[in-house]
Amino acid sequence: MSMAISVQDIGKQYWRAPRAAHQNSLRDALSEGVRGLLSRRSEARPSQESFWALREVSFGIRHGENVGIIGLNGAGKSTLLKLLSRIAAPTTGRIRLEGRVGALLEVGTGFHRELTGRENIFLYGSILGMDRREIAAKFDAIVAFSEIGEFIDMPVKRYSSGMYVRLAFSVAAHLEPDILLLDEVLAVGDYTFQRKCMDFARRLQGKGSTILLVSHNMFSIKTMCERVIYIKGGRVAYDGPTDEGLTHYERDSYLADTAWFRPDTSDLPVKISDVTITDESGAPRTLFRHGERMRIRARYNAAEPVADPHVLFSITRSDELLCCNFSTQADGAGLTALSGEGEVELLTPPLTLTADTYTVSMVVRQRGFERLLAAKIGGRFHIEHPVFAPDVFGVFHEAGSWTTNGAASLR
Repeated sequence: MSMAISVQDIGKQYWRAPRAAHQNSLRDALSEGVRGLLSRRSEARPSQESFWALREVSFGIRHGENVGIIGLNGAGKSTLLKLLSRIAAPTTGRIRLEGRVGALLEVGTGFHRELTGRENIFLYGSILGMDRREIAAKFDAIVAFSEIGEFIDMPVKRYSSGMYVRLAFSVAAHLEPDILLLDEVLAVGDYTFQRKCMDFARRLQGKGSTILLVSHNMFSIKTMCERVIYIKGGRVAYDGPTDEGLTHYERDSYLADTAWFRPDTSDLPVKISDVTITDESGAPRTLFRHGERMRIRARYNAAEPVADPHVLFSITRSDELLCCNFSTQADGAGLTALSGEGEVELLTPPLTLTADTYTVSMVVRQRGFERLLAAKIGGRFHIEHPVFAPDVFGVFHEAGSWTTNGAASLR
């Protein structure tokens, strides 16, 4: 079978501008620009100011494959999709695409905030390569799929992020592309819409479309993709079956920053050195029965005293849904300071989560929810139960007290 996507030794180099931080006026900026124009490229951009977002990346994807692109923050995943969608050009190497390409790289890309949903369907559809006749013929199907029909004549600046992604995905999908590129967009929609998008993607695949999905949501990756490409440090670290690729990713993501944590400096006062998951007796465990308790133990090092700290242990489901936060502040733990090396331990109540895979993360804040000091991914664990599945019982299940009147009776 011929290749839908062929990538040969591509690299993408960017340039830092260290002097920009010291430019205090328009005159400084203009002077820097003039120096750059009068200098040779090699002098204006010394090697120490450059970095490679991607380096020596090669792979081929056949028509009809669903492939996940995974990696930690800053690995180069989104850069790769920008090169594939021709938003940016590679510095080195060659990319070959066969067929019509649809890309949904950011929520609302191609939308005009002042235009209505109806007008943006025609605008975005035109950007993606559909003519007006094709858009008009698919208009009703696009609106129906997006499930925002009653808001279709409202300016999109009043849309929520979920409404944005519903409409944007619907337009991109109804392009009926030969190659569909998706970057984290499914994380914005709710669980039901994510499943709907996955089903639609499978129908596209059944017609021979090729789908590339970049995501931190391992549930989406495992559900949609039979193959993953794991990008690490701008290079391909693994290319093969999904389960083994996710094992590599999970091993490397331990104590990595959470996907949403964007520290403005690397010199933060608190470092998290270990997060362990055990059963109530202290024995290491990754599989728990519904209703069991869990101990989460974390070690930290505070380089300087942190007054009024707020420590949270978060439990997130495999589809990136935040299920709960255990909080020293909300639980009245009375934690007054962090200093030097130390340990924080939580004994959870009985976990009534439904059967699924979950991730524990540790977050450290100061003075309630003010300053964010650390947010690290800990371990993963599984909840087992023969009946309580998330698609039937949701996030958790606890027994209620029932009464009845009339002909019905309780045992």
